[in-house]
Amino acid sequence: MAIKITDECINCGACEPECPNNAIYEGGVEWAFADGTTVRGEVIMMDGTAVDAEQRMAPLAVDTYYISPNKCTECQGFHEEPQCAAVCPVDCCVPDEMYQETIEELLAKKDKLHI
Repeated sequence: MAIKITDECINCGACEPECPNNAIYEGGVEWAFADGTTVRGEVIMMDGTAVDAEQRMAPLAVDTYYISPNKCTECQGFHEEPQCAAVCPVDCCVPDEMYQETIEELLAKKDKLHI
């Protein structure tokens, strides 16, 4: 399950540098698979859509930081717990019930992001 940032976010930015996948972006900023990863070329998104890793995607939030579920691995393979949640002063980094993934799926996603 990916992590999401709720509306309680105070935009402190503490979470962004902690993400090993560069999956966290400031509100209004476009994201791409290639940002902070080794991914190049065509990538298949969680919804099955094929995109170029360098393609800039629309921001998922405008007013607060957000996490791209396509890049979030809950820090599996890096840390024992999601680092965004560990450093968030207002506890607004929570599991995203829309994205149910097993540990094995999260580790496979991590391996695709960091070849």
